[in-house]
Amino acid sequence: MTDMLVQRPYLLRAFYNWIVDSECTPHIIVDATQTGVEVPQKFVEDGKIVLNIAPQSVMQFSMDDDAVAFNARFSGQPMQVYVPLYAIEGIYARENGAGTIFPEEAAYQALDGSVENVEQETKPNKPPTLTIVK
Repeated sequence: MTDMLVQRPYLLRAFYNWIVDSECTPHIIVDATQTGVEVPQKFVEDGKIVLNIAPQSVMQFSMDDDAVAFNARFSGQPMQVYVPLYAIEGIYARENGAGTIFPEEAAYQALDGSVENVEQETKPNKPPTLTIVK
C-alpha cells in the first residue's frame, strides 16, 4: 500500500477557500500547548485559542503545507502569529459554524516528539552578537 500525504494542509486550504468564497469568516481552533505555536497567550483558554483568519482581519497571511502565519492586532497590539498545521484542530465559519474538526493523523503524532527534539538541537545556547571590525 502506498503511503499517503497528510490530509490537513489540503483540507485546511479547501475549507478556508470555501468559507471565504461563501462570504463568511474563517476561524481556526488551535492547540496552543503544541511546540512551535506563537499566539497571544493572554487569549488562550484551556490550552486552546480561536483565531479569525479572514483576509480583512490579518496581514501578510501565509498558509502552506507546514504552517499558517500572519500579522494581526490583539487588543490593539500588533503580533506575528505562527501556527504549525499539526496544532490546528479545526476550521469553521463564524456565522453558521460550518466547517470541520480534523482527524488525528499518525504523521503528526510521530512529529510531536521529534519537533521538540529538533528545536532543542537547533536553538543556539546564547543569542548572536555583532562585533565591530576596524
